[in-house]
Amino acid sequence: MLAFCIALVLVLGVNTIVWTTVGLVRFIRAQGPRRIERAPDSSVAPTIDQVAILVAAHNEALVIERTIRSAIEHVAPTQVFVVSDGSTDDTVAIARAAGAQVWDLHPNRGKAGAIAAAIEHFRIAERFEVLMLLDADTHLSPDYFTTGLREFDAPDIVAVAGRATTIVDPNASSLVGRLLVAYRERVYVAVQYLQKFGQASRHANVVAIVPGFASMYRTRVLKDIDITAEGLAIEDFNMTFEVHAKRLGRIAFRPGAAIAYTQDPDTLRDYAKQVRRWNLGFWQTLKRHRVGLTRFGAATSLFVAELLTSSLMMLAILPALAAAATAGVLIDLGVGGPLPGEILQFDPVLGIVIGVLLPDYVLTLLVAVVARRPIYIVFGVIFPLIRILDSYLCLRALLMAFRGTSSGVWHSPTRRLASSSA
Repeated sequence: MLAFCIALVLVLGVNTIVWTTVGLVRFIRAQGPRRIERAPDSSVAPTIDQVAILVAAHNEALVIERTIRSAIEHVAPTQVFVVSDGSTDDTVAIARAAGAQVWDLHPNRGKAGAIAAAIEHFRIAERFEVLMLLDADTHLSPDYFTTGLREFDAPDIVAVAGRATTIVDPNASSLVGRLLVAYRERVYVAVQYLQKFGQASRHANVVAIVPGFASMYRTRVLKDIDITAEGLAIEDFNMTFEVHAKRLGRIAFRPGAAIAYTQDPDTLRDYAKQVRRWNLGFWQTLKRHRVGLTRFGAATSLFVAELLTSSLMMLAILPALAAAATAGVLIDLGVGGPLPGEILQFDPVLGIVIGVLLPDYVLTLLVAVVARRPIYIVFGVIFPLIRILDSYLCLRALLMAFRGTSSGVWHSPTRRLASSSA
């Protein structure tokens, strides 16, 4: 039992265990008999007519109409803005036909540049209290704003991080695609339930990312956020770090609030490109901000230490198994002479199963329950291979971050035609 607990710490990390504990305490306190329901203060809690939805899009003809229709189900068309960042397909025409306010921006400036330009072009900070950033492939849950705006229940809350869940309709056409989408959902559930909920507690406030796929900011802080910081592959890590570095306020997150559905890559090529880009953006942002001796700095440093440790550990699995197999063959052939008894008694395969794969599978079982996706029980056997790929992409991105910078110019992954009923 002790060995399993140690293995669980090695696989999940102290970071996850700490924030899961904080999250559980936060949840229990919210359910307690002395809980006082606080109605949103009308002086600080925005209303739906004070929200602007901004979609930055680049060649999103397959999905943009469904996304705009999802937005217009919540707000008036005059509150939905699309900036087409150098699109060469029918994105602009489709977005206009769907009812959004559209700006055809040329040349391609990258997502961060397009967002910053659109905020100024549409005068969003002057006209609205809240800016929601929405990806072109993302749909909002029916209660997104009902639950999300309620999180702005204090004047020092300046951002509400949306909760991501993956779109399964239309489903990926291949088994590999379904595995990748399922694994991404596992990551979403694990990070958002086991880490982010605790990190967003009032006395912690160390959320590392307000994801740009479907999150909200008070527009009064946008002038203080350097959205277009040079040399970064993505903007959302940087915007979040800016909030912490400049002490602009707190970031709210709750798994049951501000839920949105996003279309994740279903080909290995697109998946690897997206994960590499996300990791590159994180390392570049970390390099730019150099977190200091603050709560956020301490939490981020712990996360980085464990991210590097777990990545190296996962990459060592396959060589360890290969070495074990080679040693077994050599022993059977009697090559290499007698080996020490300690080596003969050590079974690296069993060690990897107990120390890494079993705790990883327990996490998959937990996610299968939370997500109500029994198929993950089967897919969970393959998930460690994708985790190894993630580890490689993470370390590769680290090297890339210190070798150069990024232009910010983007290319959308291959999209699946959005279901009309999604």
